[in-house]
Amino acid sequence: MDLSVSSTEQGAVTVVHVAGEIDVYTAPLLREVLDKQVAAGRTNLVVDLEKVTFMDSTGLGVLVGRLKLVRGQNGSLRIVTAQERILKVFKITGLDKVFHIYPSIDEAVADADPANPV
Repeated sequence: MDLSVSSTEQGAVTVVHVAGEIDVYTAPLLREVLDKQVAAGRTNLVVDLEKVTFMDSTGLGVLVGRLKLVRGQNGSLRIVTAQERILKVFKITGLDKVFHIYPSIDEAVADADPANPV
């Protein structure tokens, strides 16, 4: 299956919607989209993984790398997923302690908006 990546703006937060499989073949597309957002100054990111059917360590590597990138610019990268199989990947690797993971886009956006600090 291919990977589909699109983005929308919600105030100061960019929501990146991802659908499909994130693996060694498709992860470069996700990296490219996220890097373009950061290069454009959009450093408060919410990555919506609700429609992701599979994610391997390459996908995790992209997310970790982008998290470091936005944190270096006083930004944030938050994850949205309620899917048990995707959450399991974060839990097994311990990355559920590194990323802020939310069950809905609305909750992640509310928490990520710098105009509404937590």
